[in-house]
Amino acid sequence: MLSLSRQSWLEILAEAWKVYPLEACGLLMAESARSGQSSSGQTGLDKPIKVFRPIHNAAQSSRIFQLDPMEYMKAERAADDAGLEVVGVMHSHTHTAAYPSPTDVAEATKPLVPPTWHWAIVSLAWGYPELRSFRVAEGQGDWSTRSGIAEERVWLNG
Repeated sequence: MLSLSRQSWLEILAEAWKVYPLEACGLLMAESARSGQSSSGQTGLDKPIKVFRPIHNAAQSSRIFQLDPMEYMKAERAADDAGLEVVGVMHSHTHTAAYPSPTDVAEATKPLVPPTWHWAIVSLAWGYPELRSFRVAEGQGDWSTRSGIAEERVWLNG
């Protein structure tokens, strides 16, 4: 389940509309198990998102996104310093529904991408925002088939 605060949801929407008609992207951050602040035993799949960090779309495209590598490194470092960890990515679809595209599937299956990541997609294709989140299905290891994709519930808290 992807649990978002109202503030994070509004920041995600603001970023998606701000860069429209290009795809927006950013990182989802939650409390780190290493921070010593959490004793709940929650995994990246169920920790509430504490911070949304917009990242420049280096592809500058309305059809694909590419996280700017330098901004990603800075965001990851800042998250670590704040006792947070990156647990997912958000991007917008400007022309299609909030469902993983073949490009998204290819990105999600790259070797260095954690299989536990949330893949939040905001569609602006219909003139109003639609947010859905996906992850690699447990035990599947990739999204190479539709059976490897698991849509997860999005919970807006606060």
